[in-house]
Formats: sequence, C-alpha cells, structure tokens
Amino acid sequence: MMRALYTAATGMAAQERNVDAVANNIANVNTTGFKKARVNFQDLLYQTLRMPGAETAEGVLLPEGIQIGHGVRTSSISRSFLQGNFVKTEQPLDIAIEGDGFFKVTLPDGTIAYTRDGSFKMDVNGNMVTADGYLVDPSITIPEDATEITITSDGVVNALQPGSPTMQNVGNLEMARFANPAGLDGRLGRNLYLETAASGTPTEGQPETEGIGSVLQGFLENSNVNIVEEMIALIIAQRAFQANSNVIRTSDDMLQLANGIRR
Repeated sequence: MMRALYTAATGMAAQERNVDAVANNIANVNTTGFKKARVNFQDLLYQTLRMPGAETAEGVLLPEGIQIGHGVRTSSISRSFLQGNFVKTEQPLDIAIEGDGFFKVTLPDGTIAYTRDGSFKMDVNGNMVTADGYLVDPSITIPEDATEITITSDGVVNALQPGSPTMQNVGNLEMARFANPAGLDGRLGRNLYLETAASGTPTEGQPETEGIGSVLQGFLENSNVNIVEEMIALIIAQRAFQANSNVIRTSDDMLQLANGIRR
C-alpha cells in the first residue's frame, strides 16, 4: 500500500507536466510558426520478486515472474515540426516556408538563431529584421524608395525603384535545415531556436537547394496546433490525474483500515 502511494504520486507529477505542455500548445494556437510539443513518458524501475524463467526446486522453469513497477517519469518533451497551415497576408515581407528549413537571424551577441516565423519588417536603415529587430542572416537591405518588393520561391529578393524599368536584386535569403529539428533548443522563446549537439550541424543554402523547402511571399505559416486534439489530450490528462489521485485515496483508506485492526 505504501508503494501504491508513491507510484500514484509519480503519475500525478507526470500528468501535471502533460497539462503544462498542452496548455502551452493551446496558448500558442495562433502563434506564427509555432510547433506543438508532446510529452513522452517512461516507466520506472521494477522490484523483482521472482524472475521470469526462474527454476523451481523441482527443476521446472516458471513461465512468468513477479515484477512490481514504481511508477512513471517524463522522458522528454518533443516538438512536432509538421507543416502548419498558410495564412494569406499580402504583406511583401511576410514569408512562409513550404517544406523543411528555417530562416537564419543574428542575435545581438552575434549568435545565429533559427526560426519558422517569416513575419519580417524593415528597420530604419532598410534592413530586413524580425519583429524583435534581429537582422536576417545574411543581411538584406531594401532601398528606402522601393515601390515594389518581390521574393521568388528560391529566395531572391528584388526591389523596384522609381525611374528604373526593371527589378534590382537586393539580396538572397539563405536558410538552414537540420537532420533532427526536434533536438533544437527553444529556451529563448520569441519563435527562435538554437543549434545543439542533438540537432546536428545545419545544412545551409538558398531555398529549393540542399533539401531546403521553398518560400512563399505574402503568406505566413500558422501554428501546427490542432485545438480539437489538444482539448482531447487535456481531458485525457485530467482524467489520468484524477485516477492517480483516487489511487492515493484508496491506499490511504486501506492503511486506515489496517491501522484500525484490533486483537
């Protein structure tokens, strides 16, 4: 009975983390480029009272053993990088990635970060930047007097200036893809990821090269969170938490009965 108390407690702690992840998914249902998270679980060590295949005194091999588990733990929280739906904005600097790949941005300390959020802006100097003012890498500067901006599917940025009959190339988008994007570090928030040993070294290049997807101007990639699936996951986690709490209550009742036994 005492073992059941601790085992159920691990289940409640695990489901608490599960609800935390689901809550974050729901909170970011409309966040551009957001990728939903999923909690993965593992069972804990078992107390072995009898090994499967143990031999009895008569020399008979037992087909089954007796192993009692000690609960569950959170093994990882993984991100799903499935494609999100596209939202048409018709803004010239809004860019969606169709396929694998990440935009590269330079943080103030010079670190390269990666993002699927293509809602870019122009700063006071005409540089393409994120909503937080981080420069796109490599730097792309758009003339202040540009009357039209086009971005091709392979990342070529063109601008039309007054008095010029043709578009002028002002830069090329460069992107990166990872062998294991689920291994990226997302602790910065702001739709940014950092390279880790688990993600591997990025393969860099222009869109439509090196297995990198293409880009689509005037669109943004929405979150890949399915609100219906998340609500179902929330209900399941809530019921699992409730069931574990009932185990604790039942174990407590059994202990109370045992303590109340008299000769």
